[in-house]
Amino acid sequence: MSSQNPPGVFVKELPDGVRTINGASTSVPAFLGYTQASANDGPDVTPKPFTEAERAVPQKIGSWREFAARYSTAGIAKDLADATDPATVHTLQRCLPLAEAVNGFFANGGSTCYVVGFTSPQDAVSPEGLKGNTEARTGLAGLETLPEVTMVAVPSLWDMTADVSSEKEVPAPDHASGVSRMAEVVKHCTERRNRLAILDPPPGQTPAQVATFADTLASPDSDDAAFTTLYYPWITVPGVDAVERTVPPCGHLAGVWARTDAERGVFKAPANQNLRGALKIETLLTDDQHGELNAKGVNCLRVFPDRGLLVWGARTRSTTRDWRYLNVRRLVSYLSDSIRQSSTWAVFEPNDERLWATLRHSVASFLTDQWRQGALVGRTPDEAFYVICDATNNTPESVADGKVICDIGVAPVRPAEFVHFTITQLAGQSDKIT
Repeated sequence: MSSQNPPGVFVKELPDGVRTINGASTSVPAFLGYTQASANDGPDVTPKPFTEAERAVPQKIGSWREFAARYSTAGIAKDLADATDPATVHTLQRCLPLAEAVNGFFANGGSTCYVVGFTSPQDAVSPEGLKGNTEARTGLAGLETLPEVTMVAVPSLWDMTADVSSEKEVPAPDHASGVSRMAEVVKHCTERRNRLAILDPPPGQTPAQVATFADTLASPDSDDAAFTTLYYPWITVPGVDAVERTVPPCGHLAGVWARTDAERGVFKAPANQNLRGALKIETLLTDDQHGELNAKGVNCLRVFPDRGLLVWGARTRSTTRDWRYLNVRRLVSYLSDSIRQSSTWAVFEPNDERLWATLRHSVASFLTDQWRQGALVGRTPDEAFYVICDATNNTPESVADGKVICDIGVAPVRPAEFVHFTITQLAGQSDKIT
C-alpha cells in the first residue's frame, strides 16, 4: 500500500528502551499546628484565607506571603493586640508557633511545604486526634497520600497537651502527654520510611532535664529512633507580629535541611550551618553539656564567637552504627524512594533476563551519578555500590510467585563529626626563619 504522505522529510520518534531513575523529593516538610480564622482579615487579602474545612486538610504552601494570607496571620496579630480576656489571648497565641515555624522554614532556604491545621486552638489534641482520619485527610493521616513529604514537624505539640485556661498564666505542658503525641509522629514516619520527625523538647528545660527527657522517648536501638531527630534549645525570634517570642526550632531546622539539600545534596549533614531568623537561643551550652546531650542523640544549637548561631549536631536518636547519622538515614530513604518511584514501569512486565538487565542498568546508572556527586564512598563505582538482579536471586520459585528481586547495597558517606589533630613540638629547632 503506497504512502499517503507528500514528498518531504519525516521524523519518527522511537523509544530506545532505556529506563532512567529520577531523584525523589527530599526538602518538603509538613507542619502540623493550631490555626484560626480571623474577623480582621480585610476584603482585599490575596490569596483568600482558607475556610475551616480547608485548613483541616494538608495544603501546599509556596511562600511565607501565601501562608500569611491563607492562614490569617495579620488578622490574628490584630486580634491578639485587641484581646483582653486571658483565655482569648492564650487561644490566639497558640496559633503563632505554626506561623513562626513556617516563616523560619522559608527564611532558612525552604521553598515548598505542607500545612495541616487544627482548628480549635482552645482545646488539647489527643494522640488519636493528632493521628487524624484517613478518609477525612486530617492530622498525620492526611499526609499518607503525599509521597513528596520528607520531614514532619509539630510546632504546636506542647500546646496540644492541655486545654486553654482562663487563668493569666499559660497552661503548663504535660510531659507524658507530649511524649505520647511524639510517638504518633515517629510511628507515622517509621511506617512511611521516607520521612523523618523533627522534634522539640518541652519549653524551659535545662540541659540536664533534656538529657532525662530524651531517655523517655523510644529506645535508641529501636527502628523508631532512626526516624527521630531532637533539637535543643528553643530559640527567640523577632516574631511575625513584631513581638519577640521563644519558639521551638523545628521550622527553622527544616529550612536548614532544605538549604543544605539544595546547596550540597541530601548526603551532606545539615550541620555547621547558620540559623537565620533567630535572635538568640534560650540556653547557652558548655562543651561538657553538649557532649552529654550529643551522646543521647540530641542535636544542639550553639553560639560561637564571630560565627553566630549554628546548628551543631546531625544525629538521629539511634545508637546503631548504620542509622546514627541523620544524613545517612535521609540518603538511604532518598535512594530507596527514588528507585521505587521510578521502577513502577516494571510491574506486569515479563519477568525474564531482559527485565532484570534493564533494572540493573537503570539502578546502576542512578547510583553511579550519586557516587560522582559524592554521596557514596569508594574510589570506583564497584567499591561504592552493588546491584544484583539476575538468576542468582530471581529463582524459578520467586518468578513463579510473580516477584522480581533486585538486591542493592551502598556505602554512604558519613560526616566527620570529630576531627582530631596531632600537634608535635620538635625540640632544638631554631626560631629563626631563613
